Amino acid sequence: MKLSKTTTVACANEARSTRRNAIASVASGRRQAMLGAAASTVVLLQSSRRQALADGVPRGFKPVKDTADGYAFLYPVGWQEVSVKGEDVVYKDVIEPLESVSVNIIPTEQSSVRDLGTKEQVAEAMVQKVLTPPGQKSKVLDVNEKQDGNGKTYYTFEYASQGPTYIRRALTTVAISNGKFYTLTTGANDRRWNKMEGRLKTVANSFNLLY
Repeated sequence: MKLSKTTTVACANEARSTRRNAIASVASGRRQAMLGAAASTVVLLQSSRRQALADGVPRGFKPVKDTADGYAFLYPVGWQEVSVKGEDVVYKDVIEPLESVSVNIIPTEQSSVRDLGTKEQVAEAMVQKVLTPPGQKSKVLDVNEKQDGNGKTYYTFEYASQGPTYIRRALTTVAISNGKFYTLTTGANDRRWNKMEGRLKTVANSFNLLY
């Protein structure tokens, strides 16, 4: 059967219309899929941020949890773990070597830091006899005390020590649990203290005994 010119044109137009509708449908489907994927990504990112906050880890920090030795703390993102003889763990900034955090553990017969003296007495003795290298002048600037939910006492003190070519400002937190005397120390060059103070105080105050 021979089709008229009008019928042929109409069929062609209908075919083109059907094809356009099919393409539009596919495009719409792809847009919906892309929007759905983007929405899922946003939800996952928001969920991740909420989880970080729920776990008590503020932005810009990473957690350390040593269940074998019974402690946990936070350190700034970007610091790297290094091995230092005599220290249980050390993280430091590879560009600013005075910016670091370390944990030292030694045995003790005391059951609480209060058994060693007041926070002022312990801070002065630690800074003058333990934390400052021989020959350097040092000064205790501030001392604080707190208790955790398990009744364990922590002393945290700020001090400055004069090196050959620099002044180092530092924060140390000490605590005792299960026959172990824990010392966490973090600090920075005095010239960078204004920039680093908030982060270093977060590190010092985050130190927590697990048992």
